[in-house]
Amino acid sequence: MIDELFDRLRPKGFAIAYRMLGSASEAEEVVQEAFLRLYRELEEGSDIESPEAYFTTVVTRLSIDELRSARARREVYTGEWLPEPILTAEEEDPARHAEIADSLSLGLLVVLETLTPEERAVFLLREVFDYPHDRIAEVLGKSPAAVRQLAVRARGHVGEREPRFETSREQHDRLAASFFDAYEEGNLQKLESLLAAEASLHGDGGGKAPALARALLGRGRVARAMMGFRRRAERFGGVELRRAELNGGLGALAYDPDGRLISALIIETDSGEIQSVNSIVNPDKLGHLGPVADVNALLKKGFRP
Repeated sequence: MIDELFDRLRPKGFAIAYRMLGSASEAEEVVQEAFLRLYRELEEGSDIESPEAYFTTVVTRLSIDELRSARARREVYTGEWLPEPILTAEEEDPARHAEIADSLSLGLLVVLETLTPEERAVFLLREVFDYPHDRIAEVLGKSPAAVRQLAVRARGHVGEREPRFETSREQHDRLAASFFDAYEEGNLQKLESLLAAEASLHGDGGGKAPALARALLGRGRVARAMMGFRRRAERFGGVELRRAELNGGLGALAYDPDGRLISALIIETDSGEIQSVNSIVNPDKLGHLGPVADVNALLKKGFRP
């Protein structure tokens, strides 16, 4: 009975917590803690009319608390901070990912970082999960009027940074596939043609693995950097790109010759062009995807990512 309840509540709880925190590992911890609290209440005979409502409320409040703590840690984070990538293909874990395939782009998660924890919660519950203002007010312990004000502010912040034109999932995947094809072919001209003039390249090593100290800007610089990475990888013995659905769209996982994960590559698109290429190399953000390579050890052998 309890296991069935957890299996039923887990997808929604994880969907909320991951979007709040941008971290799969932190989201799992929040979900586990929220369910433990629910279980204790039920065991003690508490009159809980809706376990799902109770669970969602606890997940949201724990996520707000965790996000406040995470913000302090990110202030001293080494290099750029990017959200933890997540596989969203159904075959990976249908129960876990059933409710998170949409609105999971890296771009949106980065934009949400500009909101306060409460604004982020209100935006997600209202815009993504379609909760009414009155229900959100109950979750946050605020008045409906206060929630509406938070919603307006959050919507304004996000709206200022939203893509100019909506890119369909099919368009995104075609662009990403063409990008990875061009990279694997070593076709610099084709690679450049897919990038927006103001395209950017981002890397997140978190001080644990070599990464860009700051974003590279411009179509030519991004394309040349990617080709430079490819040439160095060939000298080392090659890096295998395995395409995967990451954060709701086609991305790729890069593996060393021993089949260990080096990085996750996520493409952001808009207006029929690639706007950004994001490489997450921090091993702490990749462990949930499989065995991780020791990039620093590879460097000692002459490999430069």
